Amino acid sequence: MDATPRDHRPAPRTRVLLAEDQGMMRGALALLLGLEEDIEIVAQVGDGDAILPTALDTRPDVALLDIELPGRSGLDAAADLRASLPECRVLILTTFGRPGYLRRAMEAGACGFLVKDGPVEELAAAIRRVLAGERVIDPALAAAALSAGPNPLTQRERDVLATAVDGATVADIAAKLHLSPATVRNYLSAAIGKTGTRNRMEAVRAARQNGWL
Repeated sequence: MDATPRDHRPAPRTRVLLAEDQGMMRGALALLLGLEEDIEIVAQVGDGDAILPTALDTRPDVALLDIELPGRSGLDAAADLRASLPECRVLILTTFGRPGYLRRAMEAGACGFLVKDGPVEELAAAIRRVLAGERVIDPALAAAALSAGPNPLTQRERDVLATAVDGATVADIAAKLHLSPATVRNYLSAAIGKTGTRNRMEAVRAARQNGWL
């Protein structure tokens, strides 16, 4: 008979940081995922600016990020994590299944992209898969992204449109981005043309609907 003592220590749990601005949704996700035997929610944040410092403090294995957050977006935070904490896998979970968001998430280093209409068991499985080195993408969204084509806007055109979101004037945009008013007008004109719209606010709406901002 083998008298070697067996190691009965539990397997390590996957440490997850959860970033979601809606408190009720954040609490529900934390509760449901916390019921999984191999998953531990080590941090919860409701602001994009808190993601990187919290991750550096708690060292999660997986960061589960919403996209539209106060402060930095989940896409910006994904890029931050890739640069400063590359061992942390990023999984985007969003209400907005837009092809442009998927492309930007992959460019930012995310390992997965899911829409918030699936069961929690599917989300738990996705966490395990990205931790194992797999890429997990909503199939319908992946097909839509392939047919939608790349983002036609340059980074500067995106910057100008993003600054125009709240109805800022050309002078306001120029001051914030340290550009001349004439340059801002040129970028706005180019963005309006590329989005096939009539004015800057329509261009902003079209860009957001496609996930280009």
